[in-house]
Amino acid sequence: MQLTVRMPDEYKSKLSKLTKEMGLKRSDIVRMALKQFIDGNLKKEQRSPFDKVGSLLGTAESGIKDLGQRHREYLIEKIRKAS
Repeated sequence: MQLTVRMPDEYKSKLSKLTKEMGLKRSDIVRMALKQFIDGNLKKEQRSPFDKVGSLLGTAESGIKDLGQRHREYLIEKIRKAS
């Protein structure tokens, strides 16, 4: 299948630079980029909820050592203070 794509001049110059650096044709680079985009987005749809947020788990620290056990108490306390 043939596809015609309009792109900003900035993309054209960057694409030309890549063709020289990589020794590939423009069409090869565009196919590689399109494949990566399609595969990445199709895989996102197939990921479990855990896979979607797994990289975020354990990355924030509250400073409260027993937050996991007493989270309800802390939440109620915070709501009362805000009222």
